[in-house]
Amino acid sequence: MTQSDRNYSEKRDFIRMHVDTPITLSKDGQSFSGTCLDLSSTGMQVEAPTALQLGDRVRIFIPSEHKELKGLDAETEVVRVEPLDGGRQGLGLAILSMN
Repeated sequence: MTQSDRNYSEKRDFIRMHVDTPITLSKDGQSFSGTCLDLSSTGMQVEAPTALQLGDRVRIFIPSEHKELKGLDAETEVVRVEPLDGGRQGLGLAILSMN
C-alpha cells in the first residue's frame, strides 16, 4: 500500500465532525485563541494566529457548552501547516493523549 493509499484509507476510517468552535492552543507558556474547524477521534483541523512548525507539541482546550461536561483537553502534535492570510495558520493536529 502506498503512502497516498494509506492516507486516503485513514481519511475514510475516521469520521470528521465539522464543529467551528473556539479553541485555545498552548505551547511553551504562550496561549493562542483560534477556531477548531473539524474534529475526529484522532485529530483536528484548526485555524489560529500562530507560528507553529511540523512536529511541535501543543496542548489544546475546547470548552464545553454544558456545565455537566468537561471540555476537550489534549496533547497534540502538529502534522500539517498551511500559511493563511493575516499571520494565521491552518493546522492539522494529531491527538497524542487526553488530559
